[in-house]
Amino acid sequence: MRQLQGMDASFVALETRNSPMHIGSILIYNPETAPGGFVRFKDILSFFESRMQLSRTIRQRLVRVPFDLDYPYWIEDPDFDLEYHVRHIALPKPGDWRQLCIQAARIFARPLDLTRPPWEFTVVEGLENIEGVAKGSYAMVTKVHHAAIDGMSGVDLLEAMHTLDPNEAAPQSPDEWQPEKVPNPVELLGKSYFNAITNPMKQLEVAAKAAPGLAKALKGMVAKEFDLSREMIAPKTRFNRKISGHRVVEGRSVPLADIKMIRQAVDSAKVNDVFLAIVGGALRKYLLAKDDLPKKTLTAMAPISVRTKDEKGDMGNQVAAMVAPLGTHIEDPLERLQYCHDRTKNSKAMTEAMGARNMTEASKVSPALWMSLGAQLYTRLGLANRGVGPIFSTVVTNVPGPPVPIYSSGARLESQMGLVCLTDGMGLGHVVQSYTDEATISFTACRELLPDPDFYIECIVESFEELRDAAKAAAESPAKKPAAKKAAPKKGATTTKKPAAKKQAATKAPAKPKKTGTKRATSRSTATREGKGSQTS
Repeated sequence: MRQLQGMDASFVALETRNSPMHIGSILIYNPETAPGGFVRFKDILSFFESRMQLSRTIRQRLVRVPFDLDYPYWIEDPDFDLEYHVRHIALPKPGDWRQLCIQAARIFARPLDLTRPPWEFTVVEGLENIEGVAKGSYAMVTKVHHAAIDGMSGVDLLEAMHTLDPNEAAPQSPDEWQPEKVPNPVELLGKSYFNAITNPMKQLEVAAKAAPGLAKALKGMVAKEFDLSREMIAPKTRFNRKISGHRVVEGRSVPLADIKMIRQAVDSAKVNDVFLAIVGGALRKYLLAKDDLPKKTLTAMAPISVRTKDEKGDMGNQVAAMVAPLGTHIEDPLERLQYCHDRTKNSKAMTEAMGARNMTEASKVSPALWMSLGAQLYTRLGLANRGVGPIFSTVVTNVPGPPVPIYSSGARLESQMGLVCLTDGMGLGHVVQSYTDEATISFTACRELLPDPDFYIECIVESFEELRDAAKAAAESPAKKPAAKKAAPKKGATTTKKPAAKKQAATKAPAKPKKTGTKRATSRSTATREGKGSQTS
C-alpha cells in the first residue's frame, strides 16, 4: 500500500461528473506488420496480459480515506479483471472518420470507475472509409486517471504496452505480482491520524528546502535575470468558465521537419516555442473572428517534468508548472515566435531560480481535507463564472513520443493524438506530440465553450502555415529578422483580416483534412471533426 502525493491527490479531489480527471489519446494501428496481417481482439488481450508486469499502473486501484481526512492510497487490486479495462467496439458502415470521432468523444467524456484500477482502453474496429488509413486498421482510445500518470510516466506506460519489433516475444521473467487486502476505514483513519501528527514536520522540511530557492529568485529579480510582468497574468476569455460534461476533440499532424525548420528562424528557439507560437496564432484568429480578442496576451500553463531517471517507472505526477505568454496580441508570426521564446526563457529562469522540484515537493504536504473542500467549493459555487479563474488561459503540454516506429500486438502504431482533462475555469487544453517524423497539435474542449472545433482547427492549420511560410521566407532573406517585442493593438483596431467562422450542421459530413504542405500530413492527419450537438457523453 502506497499513499498518493499531494498533486496526485488534487486530481482525485477535482474529479466531478463534468470534470473527469483522466488523460489519454487516440492511437491508430496498421496490422499489416502483425502475423498473418491482422490482429484479433483476443490477440490484444493476450499481448496486454503478457506485459502487465512492466507497468505499476495496470493493476493498482485507489482507496480513499473516510471524509477525505488524508490522501488516498494505492493498493494492488484483489479483483482485477483485464477484460473490464480493455473494451471492444466496431463502427457501423461505412466506418468513416466522423463516426470514429463521435465514439472517441463519447468514450473520453465518461468518468472512470475509481473503485477499480483507473484506466480503460477501447479498441475500435471498422475503420473502413477513412482517407489515408489502411483497410483493416483499428484505433484505440485510451483513458488513464491523471492521479496515476503525468506526461512522462504516460510515455513509460506507452512503452510497456508496445515493442520495438513486431515479432518481439513476451517477457520471460516470472510475474510476481500479488494482490492486497482492501484496508478497512479504521485502518485508514489510524494512518491519517499519524500523518496529521508528522505533517507539520514535513512542512517545515519543505519550507527549509524552498528558502534558498526563494532567496535566489529575489536575487535574480534584483539582478534583472528575469522579471515579473503583468503579461504573466492572463485576461479572462470565453474558455475560462464553468464547463459542461460534453467534449470535442480535434487535431492535426504536420511534418516534424517543418517544426524544426521554423525554430531556426529565431536564435536559440526551441521546438516548444514553435508550438506555443502556433497555438497563440490560432487563438488570435479564433477570438478575432468572434470579436472577443483581449488586448493583453493570453497565456498557457506549460507543465515541466521534474521526474528523475530513478523515478522513471513510478506512478503519479512529478511536474511543476510554468506560465508561457502566447503572444496573441501580435499579428506577425515570426515576431510572435520571438516573443514566445523571450517570455518562455524568462519564465524558465524564474522557475529554475525557485526550484521546480521544490514546487512539486510543496504540493505533497498540503492538507488533504482543505484541498478536497477547496476543489469541491470552487465547482459547486460556480466560482469560474464569478471572475475567479486561473492565471492562464489554456494548457499547452508537450509530450515527446518515440522517434522510431513502435508496435502493439504486432501492429504498427501509425499516428497518435493526445487528449487532456478539463476543469471549471479551464475549458480548452492542447497537447503537442512528436512521433517518428510527425508532429501533432491537438486540443480537447468543452463543447459549450468551443462549439465549432472544425473552425478552430482551421485556425491552427492557418497559424502553422503562416509561421512555416514566414520562416521559409526569412531563411531565403537572412537580413530580415523579427522584432523582439511588439505593442498590443489599440482598442478597436483590427490588424489582420478575420477568418470567417464556419458553421457545420450536425448532419453534414465533415470536410477532408486540410493539406499542410505534404501528402503525409494529409493522409496521416489525426483530426476529430464534430458538429455542435453530435457528440455527447
